[in-house]
Amino acid sequence: MEMKKINLGSEGLVVPLIGLGCMGMTGFEEGNMYGVADEQEAIATIHRSLELGGNFLDTADLYGPFKNEQLIAKAINGNRNKYIIASKFGWEIDETDKVTWAINGKKEYVKKAVERSLKNLNTDYIDLYYMHRLDKNTPIEETVEAMSELVKEGKVGYLGLSEVSSETVKRAHVIHPITAVQSEYSLFERTVEERGVLKVLHELGIGFVAYSPLGRGFLSGQIRAIDDLPENDFRRAIPRFQEAHFYKNIELVKAIEAMAEEKDITVSQLALAWIISKGILPIPGTKRRKYLEQNIAAATIELSEAELSKLESIVPLGTDTGNPYDEFSMGLID
Repeated sequence: MEMKKINLGSEGLVVPLIGLGCMGMTGFEEGNMYGVADEQEAIATIHRSLELGGNFLDTADLYGPFKNEQLIAKAINGNRNKYIIASKFGWEIDETDKVTWAINGKKEYVKKAVERSLKNLNTDYIDLYYMHRLDKNTPIEETVEAMSELVKEGKVGYLGLSEVSSETVKRAHVIHPITAVQSEYSLFERTVEERGVLKVLHELGIGFVAYSPLGRGFLSGQIRAIDDLPENDFRRAIPRFQEAHFYKNIELVKAIEAMAEEKDITVSQLALAWIISKGILPIPGTKRRKYLEQNIAAATIELSEAELSKLESIVPLGTDTGNPYDEFSMGLID
């Protein structure tokens, strides 16, 4: 069955109701963020997603670095036109392919980054190209001006920004229409709503893409204790997964689980259906076909007004579930 499609923003980009976050499919220099990756299963997951109508893939040059884009190139080989590819740039990667952990939005870096991504993706265009984080030392106007030139050159279809404030969005949108903004968003993470970003996007006709829509695994129901996370798992460094918040959050998950059981669906499916009901595109990350199929099934779940209210009353807007990042990373959010 073909998945229903929606307009992402008002510039003409049409996407399925659920996208596929590919980050976890490859490791990082520092080891893998979400357990061990299996390239064959990851490629099979991308192919299965396409069969089910899920042709929107989300990646970034940072992931690996470059390994993730290269994996996608293998998966889409011979079928490029059937996929919508979203990638990101901004975390500076130097000449030796090392991440410097600075953010670079300078014009010459934008040009360098896109050429590198095109090469790694083995394609001549990227459908949706995001700035990964705001470079606080470069005017957003300069960065978006450089990005808009990529659209004119046919290298990029649509422009996006990630983890930005409504003020930055407004300034960027004046230079070139922004199609989508991507930020973390889930039942556990609604900062963009609290800060009025979603309201501004709605007014400007810009789409919203939710990464980590399952609360980095919290809303999958798989995690019950801190020790369920592998020793080197990056989530152990995040306040949300530490003692002060962890067990309170698990209580919230249990209440959401009870609701999912009543509907005879999984917690993940309920969490995704809630996001879809808001006209937002979730991009749950998975590297296994089994979970992909479960996630995509959420596209067919209808939630009534009463169910939505009940769900939001479990985790009301403003609930403190702990910061989603460590201090350094929180400082990089606009």
